[in-house]
Amino acid sequence: MVKDSGMDDREVLIEIQRVGNAVKVTAMDPVTLTEATIVGSPQESEETLKRTAMQKLLYLLNKKTK
Repeated sequence: MVKDSGMDDREVLIEIQRVGNAVKVTAMDPVTLTEATIVGSPQESEETLKRTAMQKLLYLLNKKTK
């Protein structure tokens, strides 16, 4: 679980899966059940992949509120 200041200190669930020559990262907000998935290179750091998934989740949550 990750806490991000853009989420008003809500918890976000992060799942990382290796899929062949790629890494699938899913970030989920358990309050709204909104899920964001990215696919990245396994050469990227885990922190970079998590941050990218979080940014996508924040984008989706902001899009929902408009």
